[in-house]
Amino acid sequence: MRWPLSLIVGLALSGVFAAAALVSFVWTPWPVEGISVASRLQTPSLSHWLGTDHLGRDILSMIMVGARTSIAVAVVAVGVGMVLGVPLGLLAAAVRGSWLDDLVMRGNDLIFAFPSLVIAILITAVFGPSAVNAILAIGIFNTPVFARVTRGAALSLWTLDYVRAARVAGKGRARISAEHVLPNIANLLIVQGTIQFSLGILAEAALSYVGLGAQPPLPSWGRMLADSQTMISFAPHLAVFPGLAIVLTVLGLNLMGDGLRDLLDPRLRRAR
Repeated sequence: MRWPLSLIVGLALSGVFAAAALVSFVWTPWPVEGISVASRLQTPSLSHWLGTDHLGRDILSMIMVGARTSIAVAVVAVGVGMVLGVPLGLLAAAVRGSWLDDLVMRGNDLIFAFPSLVIAILITAVFGPSAVNAILAIGIFNTPVFARVTRGAALSLWTLDYVRAARVAGKGRARISAEHVLPNIANLLIVQGTIQFSLGILAEAALSYVGLGAQPPLPSWGRMLADSQTMISFAPHLAVFPGLAIVLTVLGLNLMGDGLRDLLDPRLRRAR
C-alpha cells in the first residue's frame, strides 16, 4: 500500500517537533530558565541559533520545551474529548429518536455555544490559570465534536444488514455498539483525532497568549508570542520563530490527517 505524499510530509513535520519535545526532557542548548541580561535580544548566531529574548533566554531551548507543553496539553485534551464524546455519540446513535438522543445532542449544542476560550475564562475565574485548566477547557470543547462525528458515522451503520443480523441474534444495543459499530468507525475517529490535535495546539497557544494557559516559568509558544509583541519592530525573531513552530506543527498535523483519511478510507483507495 503506497502512502500518500501528504501523510509522509505531515509525519516528517510533526516528527521534528515531537522529537524536539522528547529531546528537551534530557537536553536543551541552554537552560530554559537561564536569564542573562548581557545576552538579551541577540539575533540568531552560532552561540544562539535562533537568538535570545528580552531576558537573554535561548529561544531554541524555549521552543523545544514549549513543544513539550503544547503537545502534552493537546494530547490530553483530545484524549478527554474522545473518552467523553465517543461513548455519548454511540449512545445517541443506538437510541436514535429517543429523548436520550435529544438530550445528548442538545447538550452538545449548548457546549458548542461557548468557544474554548470562553470556557477557559470561566474555569480560570474559579480555579485560576494553568495548563491543567487549559486541558479541561479544550477537552470539554472537543467532547461534542467527537460525539457528533461518532453519532453521524454510527447512524449509517445501524441500517446495515450485519447490524440487523446482530440484533436478530439477540445482542443488545450496547454490545452491538462495542463489537460492530465502534471498530468500523475507528478509522474516522483516528482522522478526526488528528485534526482535533492540531486545533488543540492552536487553542493552547491562544490560551497561553492571553495568559490562561501554562504559567511561567514553563515556556509556551503562545506566551512567547505575547511577550514579543511590544518588541517586534526591533526584534522580529522573537515572534517569527515561535510563530513558525505553531504554523509548521499545525500544518504537519493537518497534512497527516488528510493523508490518514486517504489511506484509511477504502473509497478513496479505490479512486486512486
